[in-house]
Amino acid sequence: MRNLIVSVCILIGISVCIGSCGSKANKKGGLQGEITLSGAFALYPLVVKWAEEFKKLNPNVRIDISAGGAGKGMTDALAKVVDLGMVSREVYPPELEKGAIGFAVAKDAVIPTINENNPVIKDLLQTGLTQEAAKKLWITDEYTNWEQLTGKPGETPVHVYTRSDACGAAETWALWMEKKQEDLNGTAVFGDPGVAMAIQKDILGIGLNNISYAYDEKTRKPNPGILVLPLDVNANGKIDPEELFYDTKDQLIQAIAEDRYPSPPARDLYLVSNGIPTKPEVIAFLKFILTEGQKYNVPAGYIGLSSEKLEKGLAQLKQ
Repeated sequence: MRNLIVSVCILIGISVCIGSCGSKANKKGGLQGEITLSGAFALYPLVVKWAEEFKKLNPNVRIDISAGGAGKGMTDALAKVVDLGMVSREVYPPELEKGAIGFAVAKDAVIPTINENNPVIKDLLQTGLTQEAAKKLWITDEYTNWEQLTGKPGETPVHVYTRSDACGAAETWALWMEKKQEDLNGTAVFGDPGVAMAIQKDILGIGLNNISYAYDEKTRKPNPGILVLPLDVNANGKIDPEELFYDTKDQLIQAIAEDRYPSPPARDLYLVSNGIPTKPEVIAFLKFILTEGQKYNVPAGYIGLSSEKLEKGLAQLKQ
């Protein structure tokens, strides 16, 4: 396994504190206290948005949020280091046995990303990426050049990237190939931003990213230097019109909502607690996310959940 750990010092973690100072927000909320969260890069941008909106209603609640991967979020939640862990994968049975309670809060997807200046970009966008080709890139190392994906002659090297941190993105990407994160080969980079940065710098690179780190929030287009490699879902060797929905974040979100993008690598995202939360501010925050907060999902680049899943989460808070 070629697992060369790339250090990206500025990306050791992302954190934000949404405090209680200087707010001129609505004073109706009488809640006070602190809510702490850590975990998945995938959920981080949306949780920050939820926290900002929740603060407008409850200005005396302090909210600390840090990103460090789904594995850290689960570990911190089970150890009660934080109130809620951000987890971008399913909650496993052993974690449930330790007291983990998962609240499904949104849906997104992991997507393959390549450099926009890839030397065979025209052919790649026509053929896309099949599940079998992904296995030969990330699992078996059978594919070492780009032409093996396109079927054209040539030996242009391919540089495969994965994640070094225990994360839901890599676990979900591996699950699409019926494997686990530890089975993924490639140059390992810390964090979603780290992989995006690596792809931007390497014209021969292919990586995996959550939607929020592949697309620009304002333009809704892929970030500079990045393109999303379409998935050839039906494995017919070409990207059919119904498989082409990656030009903007909104097109991709709609495709995921309509199940035109496979699951996995599409997946539900969770906030996880150790046991049913008892702190009033944490309960109120979860209730806000599962009700009014859902209207921020799509604008932020995520997909809302079915009423059944949301009602299940609310029911868990009443236990």
